Amino acid sequence: MNYVLTHIPERENKPRNKGLTMVMDKGLSTREAEDLVASSGKYVDIVKLGFGTSLLCPDLENKINVYKQADIKVYFGGTLFEAFVARDQFEEYRKYLLDCEVEYVEISDGVLPIDESLKCDYIRELAKDFTVLSEVGLKTGERHLTNDEWVEKMKAERVAGAWKVIAEARESGTIGIFNKDGSANTELIKTIDEAMNADNILWEAPLKSQQVWFIKNFGPEVNLGNIATNEVIALETLRAGLRGDTLLDFLPK
Repeated sequence: MNYVLTHIPERENKPRNKGLTMVMDKGLSTREAEDLVASSGKYVDIVKLGFGTSLLCPDLENKINVYKQADIKVYFGGTLFEAFVARDQFEEYRKYLLDCEVEYVEISDGVLPIDESLKCDYIRELAKDFTVLSEVGLKTGERHLTNDEWVEKMKAERVAGAWKVIAEARESGTIGIFNKDGSANTELIKTIDEAMNADNILWEAPLKSQQVWFIKNFGPEVNLGNIATNEVIALETLRAGLRGDTLLDFLPK
């Protein structure tokens, strides 16, 4: 901080295990990645190269190195994993990860239906070489998970070797752990929270109102994901009580 204020919530230093901020890169150039690191790198723990963007980004190797040199973990969106699996190219996907020298990987089944036991097999296999994040939740309204199914899948995927389990919300924040209007599905989130260690969950929360809700209900060290590249410091002010929405939450009573 540029000036020391009292009663600012303590934050773990990087590399953090909680209070993570995962940012979605939907196609930044290498120069834009450098700008992100220069302006906000201290507060970014993970960058997800969203969906299948890594296949189309020019200068991919240099952009990944920009993030890695700033102690920022990099992985490719789970939809890319699904795209390879749908083509029966799982081994090619593993090779792609190794060739790109990324150390983290996301496994999801948000669009492509994958049997849970097979998904856990993929987690176990990739966990031999990578740190795995598994995503639970669906990207369409055509299928539905009960609250108990959310918990069962999260527990199974943690046991299979997932470092963190991602709670799906998409970049729109209108599905999964959120309702169509963007409000929190409080019953579902409460069910997950009561059954899981919150430090092991990365909650996707792309909208400011959703970030405020989680910080007020889970505290400043909650793991949040799908944060826009230009909203990182704004999120950090919410965590620190330096924005009107949380200004009064961390002051002494």
